[in-house]
Amino acid sequence: QLQLVESGGGLVQPGGSLRLSCTVSGGTLDTYAISWFRQAPGKDREEVTCISRRSGSAYVAEFVRGRFTTSRDTVNNMVFLQMNNLKPEDSAVYYCAGDYFCSSSMDYWGVGTTVTVSS
Repeated sequence: QLQLVESGGGLVQPGGSLRLSCTVSGGTLDTYAISWFRQAPGKDREEVTCISRRSGSAYVAEFVRGRFTTSRDTVNNMVFLQMNNLKPEDSAVYYCAGDYFCSSSMDYWGVGTTVTVSS
């Protein structure tokens, strides 16, 4: 059973940076694609990034492209979301999710970590 645990959320000022981590267990990153989603209060959940299995190729949603990147550490089975130049509208609960392929609906989910961008 794939398990995902997020960490790294917190309060940050506009223009600041945060790095979120997703620790994966029960499966390896050559088997599972890992994505990041976010959900703000009153808003739909939206896909932010995804890293494909094996190739490790990354997708970044256009609304954060140029500010956010995703990467992975296959030795330690971790995936990261580097968030730069944060804006108040980036405030949300961020989730990592896993499945065989990147999609808008993944099978396995972490419980989320909260990011608040405010001065």
